[in-house]
Amino acid sequence: MEYWLPLFFVFVIGFCLLVYVVLDGFDLGIGLLLPFASDQEKDTMVASIGPFWDANETWIVLGVGVLLIAFPSAYGLVLSSLYVPVTLMLMGLILRGVAFDFRVKAGDQHKSMWNKAFFIGSLIAAVSQGWMLGAYITGLLPGMIHTLFSALIALTLPALYIMLGSAWLMMKTEDELFTKAVRWAKQAILPMGIALFMVSIATPTVSDEIARKWFSLPNAIGLLPIPLASIIAYVTIYYLLGRLDILKAGYAWLIFAGLILICVMAALGLAYSIFPDIVIGQINIWSAASATKSLQFVFVGLVITLPVIIGYTIFIYRIFHGKATSLSYD
Repeated sequence: MEYWLPLFFVFVIGFCLLVYVVLDGFDLGIGLLLPFASDQEKDTMVASIGPFWDANETWIVLGVGVLLIAFPSAYGLVLSSLYVPVTLMLMGLILRGVAFDFRVKAGDQHKSMWNKAFFIGSLIAAVSQGWMLGAYITGLLPGMIHTLFSALIALTLPALYIMLGSAWLMMKTEDELFTKAVRWAKQAILPMGIALFMVSIATPTVSDEIARKWFSLPNAIGLLPIPLASIIAYVTIYYLLGRLDILKAGYAWLIFAGLILICVMAALGLAYSIFPDIVIGQINIWSAASATKSLQFVFVGLVITLPVIIGYTIFIYRIFHGKATSLSYD
């Protein structure tokens, strides 16, 4: 029990953050795309995430909350090292929330201002999350190489979010906005691919331990499915974006599914790279874990809470499936 409980909580944290990247990723991506749409299209874009975006952010709250309770020493180390980007991310998310409501309730003369605020909040949150991920992969250590790596991830994540946002719009919209979403995805897929490739190369260079795990035999052979699945998903997405007839026939969801697969493969690769540490080179899972009795107590609550959150998330997406229309509070 003392061995398996910390592993269970690490899995829950990783699962929550992965779901957050996918779900909140598409609405952050739509925020990043907002300046490139017409006024009417902006309303439809915001309406497409209206029922979901608050619930999407539940996952990061749950993940960070479990980290605090199950691994308090790691929580203190991570949050203190990432104080600035965490603060910026929260400010961006707050600005998004305010802008989301005020853009509809404010008069037409102020609507463009809140649209810009929604874009700025989305950009700040996306870049901050990328920086945090890059800093975490490098073990939260200072240095020029680590800083450059964090900056690289900070540029990668917004590109992924734009792809997710475009794929979401393909599933939720029609006509001109659908065509624009395909065009936006075509413009974003190459930068996303280049960025992810550079990250894949850079990650082993910032950590000798990660390089050893990935490039020593027989590990390198056993890990081949991760990059192969990612490449297949990427090539499939690239092909589908050139087939407008297939996408309009109701198969746009394949783009979104391919992006989810890439995210899952990236998460598995990251998990393998850092295990058994919870912060690379500084603290492992078991030394960071709370007392066993505390974990047992939290385990009961989490076993009840997590299925409920999963259930209402599925319920919301089933209720509000289908094409989006203009947002209205009437």
